[in-house]
Amino acid sequence: MSLHDLFIIILISLLIVELPAFGLAKLFEKAGIPSWKAWVPFYNIWEILKATGLKKHWFYWQFLPVAGWFISIWLLVEFVKLFGKFSFLDHVGAALLSVLYFPYIGADKKVKFLGPQAVKNHKKTTVREWIDAGVFAVVAATLIRVFVFEAYTIPTGSMEKTLLVNDFLFVSKLTYGPRIPNTPLAIPFVHHTLPVFNTKSYTEIIHLPYTRWFASPVKRNDVVVFNFPAGDTLTKELDSQDPYYDILQSEEMRQYQQLKGQIANEAELQAVSKQKAREIVWSDYTIMTRPVDKRENYIKRCVAIAGDTIQIVDGILYVNGQKAFISPTSATDYMVTTASNRILNDDELREAGIRLNSDERNPDFIQYGANSYQINLSEAEADILRKMPGVTVTRKLENVGDPRIFPRDTAVVLWSVDEFGPLWIPKKGATIQLNVKNIACYKRAIKVYENNDWEERDGKIFINGKEATSYTFKMNYYWMMGDNRHRSQDSRFWGFVPEDHVVGSAWLIWMSWDHGVRWNRMFKSIH
Repeated sequence: MSLHDLFIIILISLLIVELPAFGLAKLFEKAGIPSWKAWVPFYNIWEILKATGLKKHWFYWQFLPVAGWFISIWLLVEFVKLFGKFSFLDHVGAALLSVLYFPYIGADKKVKFLGPQAVKNHKKTTVREWIDAGVFAVVAATLIRVFVFEAYTIPTGSMEKTLLVNDFLFVSKLTYGPRIPNTPLAIPFVHHTLPVFNTKSYTEIIHLPYTRWFASPVKRNDVVVFNFPAGDTLTKELDSQDPYYDILQSEEMRQYQQLKGQIANEAELQAVSKQKAREIVWSDYTIMTRPVDKRENYIKRCVAIAGDTIQIVDGILYVNGQKAFISPTSATDYMVTTASNRILNDDELREAGIRLNSDERNPDFIQYGANSYQINLSEAEADILRKMPGVTVTRKLENVGDPRIFPRDTAVVLWSVDEFGPLWIPKKGATIQLNVKNIACYKRAIKVYENNDWEERDGKIFINGKEATSYTFKMNYYWMMGDNRHRSQDSRFWGFVPEDHVVGSAWLIWMSWDHGVRWNRMFKSIH
C-alpha cells in the first residue's frame, strides 16, 4: 500500500466522522453532551459509544483500514436509535446521507433523546433482521468494489508473461483516486450486462460527469486497468469481441476495393466507401453505446504518460528519445532456426526454463518446418535459446504498414506494430496547432473523449461551431501497451486512453489457475 493509498483511507475515515458534525452537534445537545465535542473527529464517536453503552473496544476497531469505515457508519446508526429512529429509511439516511440526515433530525423539535433503554425495548422482526444484514452486506461490498479494490481475472494473453491467463487480481481503486460512477443506478456485482437475461445492468436516468476524488496521475510503467476507449460504440451481436470500429473499417476496405474501378477521384472514392460501409453495418447489426464506466475492462502497461512523445523503431519502444523500460517478463515473437540435425519441441523448451502457454488458439510455440519455429519469448528466455548449440534466434518484426494501426488513416500515415510514430501524447492544458497531418491522431480525443462538436468544411475545422486552428486539451491521456507485444490489441490499434477511463492499478495476484493452482504465483505483487 502506497502513502497515497494510506492518505486516502485516512481522509475518508475523517470525512465519515466529520461530515455529520453539524447535525450531531444538535443531537449532542439533546442528549446532554457538550455540542463542541461533535466537531472533534473520533472524539465524537467516543461520546457516541458512551451514550449508547456499547463496548469501548469498538472505538479502536474503526481505525482498521477500510473495515473501520463501516464500523464508524454502524456506530452512527446505533446513535440515531437513541432518538427513536428505528425505521429502515432512518438507518439508510444515517449510513449513506449523514451530511443531510443528521442536520434534518437535529433541527426537528419533535425528535427527543430517549436513551439506551428505548433501544433495549425495541424488538426487530426476523424479516427486518435479515433485510438489515443483507442490505448492509450489499452496500459494504458495493462501496469496497467501487471505491477501494475490485477482483479482476486475466482473460487473454496480452500481458504474458507478466500476467497469465486465469491470474486473479485485486485492482486498487485508491492508487489513482476513487472514480465516482457515471451511472450510479446499477445492479450490484455485475459490470454492464445481466447474466441469463442478457440485458443492461444499469440505467442512465442519472448520468454523472467525470469526477475522481484525491486524484493521482498514472505513472510510467504502471500496470493499469481501464475502460476500453473504443468500447463507446458496439454491436449487440458481437459486443467487444469484434468492436464496432473494426467491423466498420473492414467494411470500408471492402467497399473501397469494390468501387475502385468505378470512381476515379480518390477523395470521392474514400468518402463514398465510408458512407456505404456505415449504411451496411448499421443495417446488418444492432448498434448500441455504453457510458465510460460500463465499457469493457482492459489491462495493459502504461508505457507513456501525458506530454510524452513515443516512437517504435525495429520493435524497440522509445519515450522522449530514450529507450523505454521493458519488463523482464515482457514477451515478443522470435524466429528460431536450427541446424539440420537439430529439432526443438515444447517439452524441451519447458525443461530449459521457458514458459509456454497452453492456449491452443494462440500458441507460444509454432513449428513452420523441420528446422523453423516461431516462439513467444521474454528476453531472458531468448538468451537461453541462444546458448543452445545449433540454434539461431532473431526477433520477428512486423514492418509492413497495417491499416488497422492507429490513427487508421492511410492518407496521413501507415504505421505497424513495430514501426510506429513519433506521436505526442495529449496533456491537460497543453495546446496544439491543428493541421492536416495531426487531426487524424487527435480528432477522436477532441470530439469523443472531450465531448466537442467537430465539423470539417471548405478545408477548415470548426469546434463547437467556431473556426479553430488550435485546441487546448481538458484531460491527460496515456499510452497503454501489452507486455506480450505481438499478441496485444492496445493503444497501437485504438489510440489514447483518457484519464476518465482509468479504473485502477493492478496490485496483487491472489489466485492463479491452469489445470490446477499455480502456487508460485499466489499473493504475488504486480510490477
